[in-house]
Amino acid sequence: MTTAEEQQRSQKFAVQRDALREQYLEPTETRPASSARGLHHTALVSSDVEATVRFYQGILEFPLTELIENRDYPGSSHFFFDIGNGNLLAFFDFPGLDVGPYQEVLGGLHHVAISVEPARWERLRDKLIAANVELAEHSEVSLYFRDPDGARIELIADPLGEMYGSKVL
Repeated sequence: MTTAEEQQRSQKFAVQRDALREQYLEPTETRPASSARGLHHTALVSSDVEATVRFYQGILEFPLTELIENRDYPGSSHFFFDIGNGNLLAFFDFPGLDVGPYQEVLGGLHHVAISVEPARWERLRDKLIAANVELAEHSEVSLYFRDPDGARIELIADPLGEMYGSKVL
């Protein structure tokens, strides 16, 4: 695709976003309250419980809070990490099932963005580098990397409800 074609395509999508924003985005002062209380947990799939615990608790400093049997699949584990503010990141393992490697699909996970304090963000960046985790840094506040099973994780130093200096909540 040429630069002119890319610009034309980008402009087309910008027009679509503007139309959607105009139709659906209500101003903060008139926007109704959400029916939800918050995110209880997001559940990902783990191929190796111990490797997942070492990564999330050991490198990212998210404390493991529970490890129980998955009620839907005997022998499978369901385990949780505290990601702050009363929110959990959960995992299932499915021993004996060939679930295949991580892949992005429609309706699937693109990434999980987790807010951390700026000083902790810097320390975690250093720990990821020391652990030889490949990462991409964007806008001096976002780190993107993959967990042991390939799920894309973002650590963002922006406060909850903000993204790159703009309010999103």
